Amino acid sequence: MTEGTRPDRVAEEFREILAEEIPRLKDPRIGFVTVTHVDVTGDLRRATVFYTAFGDDSAKRRTHAGLTSATAHLRAALGQQVRMKFTPELEFEEDIGLTQVERVSQILKQIETESKKDPASNKDAAE
Repeated sequence: MTEGTRPDRVAEEFREILAEEIPRLKDPRIGFVTVTHVDVTGDLRRATVFYTAFGDDSAKRRTHAGLTSATAHLRAALGQQVRMKFTPELEFEEDIGLTQVERVSQILKQIETESKKDPASNKDAAE
């Protein structure tokens, strides 16, 4: 067995369980959440859960607060479904990778729109 195989398997299993368990939470602060991936330390004592949340910054902050307050419940759910000596500590972190991709796409579209409006700037840029 190669190093890192078990933490990877455990991380994927945690991702699946949390993706099912989070929508069941009754906390009104938690909006639409997608668990994108989970990173588990080599000793399996700590897991960082990366997620995306729908809404504006305020809604995302409320979602993070709701997930943080539900940590004990989510750990218990993991402990019931995964047989391990220790149930890892959970940390929640918003996955900003998708947000950054969306922002870059918006900027590129804006540049394209502006270049179509002002063809003289394209001529200057080409020279």
